[in-house]
Formats: sequence, structure tokens, C-alpha cells
Amino acid sequence: MENGIALLRFIDWNDQRLMLRIHRWNAPRWVRLWMLCATRGGDGPLWYSMLAVVLAVGGESRFVAAVSSSLAVAMSIGLFLVLKRLTNRRRPCHIQPHCWSQLLPPDQFSFPSGHTLSAFAFCLPLAAYYPQMATGLYFCAISIGISRIVLGMHFLSDVVAGAILGSALGWACFTLLL
Repeated sequence: MENGIALLRFIDWNDQRLMLRIHRWNAPRWVRLWMLCATRGGDGPLWYSMLAVVLAVGGESRFVAAVSSSLAVAMSIGLFLVLKRLTNRRRPCHIQPHCWSQLLPPDQFSFPSGHTLSAFAFCLPLAAYYPQMATGLYFCAISIGISRIVLGMHFLSDVVAGAILGSALGWACFTLLL
């Protein structure tokens, strides 16, 4: 039990240190644009567009791939809503002001990153069905996770947990509908 508490304190301490550095970083314009586009794409438009392309030109796997990714995202939303309410972790932007990001968070809780959880839940089944798309899909998912940290919405541990949980859900939905 003591080791678990010490580990959580260590993670929190490092999360706080990284937050302070990022919130003081005056990022170049191209980084700001990339982060804003990644976060806004993770709100849903990116996934809807990808689903439309898969359904239009995805071959015979298109329906099962679309259902697999959609189911994983639906489950991810339910999971992160429950976990956020259970953990009640404050967002970095509520703790320390950011030097340039004025983005408003979608809710008050930080853990886990819902954007990241949903991104990996969506991408993993599609990458499994369409390996030629894997690099682009994971680039999008990783960009969304990084954007949540850079924009002051989440701590690093929120994003890492979201990526792990989302990947597990994506894999579960892929194997379930195989």
C-alpha cells in the first residue's frame, strides 16, 4: 500500500513539474496551430471523416471495421465519464494559468484524457483492419494526446492512461468482431 501511494506521489510530482514547464512555454505558431487542430479534430470531425472514407472505399471489411471502431469509441466515452467522476482530478489549466492557450475544457475533471482514450480506441481497430493506414492513424492519435498536454487540458499521466485504456478497448472490439 505504501509503495502504491509513493508511486502516485512520484507521478503527480512529475506531472506538476511538466505542467509548469509547458504552461510557461511560448510555443512557436506552427506548434500552436498543430495542437489546436489536433484537439479540435479529436472532438469528432476527424473520426467522422475517417469513417466516411472507410465506408466509401474500405473494401469488404469496411462495415465490420467501422462497427468495431465505433463500438470502441462508444465504450471509451462511457469509461472515461465514469473514471473522471471517480477520480475528481483537477485539470492543469485550473491549477496554473497557461501563457498562451485560452482553450476551455469540456468538463472539470482531468483523469483520464477522454480525447486520447477515444482516439486510441478508434484508431486501433482501423489500423488492425487497414495496416497501410496505421502510421497516419497513430500519428493522429498521438498528436491528439500531445495536444491535450500542450494546451493545458491534461497531465502526462492522464494522456498515458487514456492511450493504454483506449488501446485495450480498441483491441477488445477488434477481436470481438473478428
